[in-house]
Formats: sequence, structure tokens, C-alpha cells
Amino acid sequence: MDGDFRTAVAHLEKACVVDSTNADALWMLGYSYYHNESYKKAVVTYSRVIAIKPGDDRAYYYCARAYTYLAKDIHASAADKEKALYNAIFDFTHSININPNDMKVYQNRAIAYREYGVFKLQSSKPADRTRGINSLKASVADFEKVLSVDGSRSDIETLLAISKDKLAGATAPVTAVANHR
Repeated sequence: MDGDFRTAVAHLEKACVVDSTNADALWMLGYSYYHNESYKKAVVTYSRVIAIKPGDDRAYYYCARAYTYLAKDIHASAADKEKALYNAIFDFTHSININPNDMKVYQNRAIAYREYGVFKLQSSKPADRTRGINSLKASVADFEKVLSVDGSRSDIETLLAISKDKLAGATAPVTAVANHR
């Protein structure tokens, strides 16, 4: 409770060995891993919580947040980054399905959609380009949802503008450049 997540991990790991089905202890262990930046362990632990309590929207939320950090790992392969972003969107969506009124989840899913869209647009495959554009459209829709609930959020307006700019760039017609000699 005092923010000493390293000590919390040590105690909670022991508690979870004694009772591996205690969803509350597992939840706190996942939270402590998350705040220690042990994102892989947080994902594994929150996945265990979800298996025990599939209606826990916060477990999905923090699992998704951990995936977003895994996607930012500079040492991760392109396949691992794509998988992490995809899983983040998936888990944010589960959290929203359980609790559709939490705008923080829409906001974070919008960011994950945008990151996934930009990632997919880097590919030369037409199907990936379509996925990237669709993901950017979903990002715009989620940011607009947040603004529809609280129009005073200038931070969301800024994030929405970024997603719209990325989408406009992705859907702009390609013009041929003449080769002049």
C-alpha cells in the first residue's frame, strides 16, 4: 500500500504459492509486477486472474496496459510487437465489454489502435495496409467516444488530431512523381 512494489512482490509470490487460486492475491501480484515494470510477469499473472474471475474488467485493463509496454520494448521482434498490440486491443475490448462506462479504457484502446495501425502501415502487403487503416479508424472512433462523454478533454482532442492525421496520411491518394533528367 505504501508503493514498495518490490517488497510486495516478494510477499505476494509466497502467498500465491500457498493459495494459487486466490484471485485477490494474484491481482495484487499482477499490479505489483506491473508497477515494477515486469510486464511479462504481469501479463501471466493477470491472465491467471482472468481465468479465475473472467468478469474482472480491471484485470483485463492492466493486462492490456502491460501488453502496450511490451510492444514498446526496443528489443522485441516485429512479430512480438504486433502480438502485444493485438493482445492489448483484445484485452481492452474485453474490459469495455464488462464495463462500457470506463472512458479511460476507451482512451487507452484508442492509443493501442493507433500504434497497431501505424505498425501495420509499415508493411507493403495490401491486407496489412487495410488493417492499419481500419485500426486508425477505430482509434478515431474511440477518441470521439471519450470526447462525447467529456468534451472538455483537450488532451483527447490532441490525441484525436494525431490519429486523424495518421489516417489522412494513410488514405491520401498516392501521386506519381515524374522522373526528370
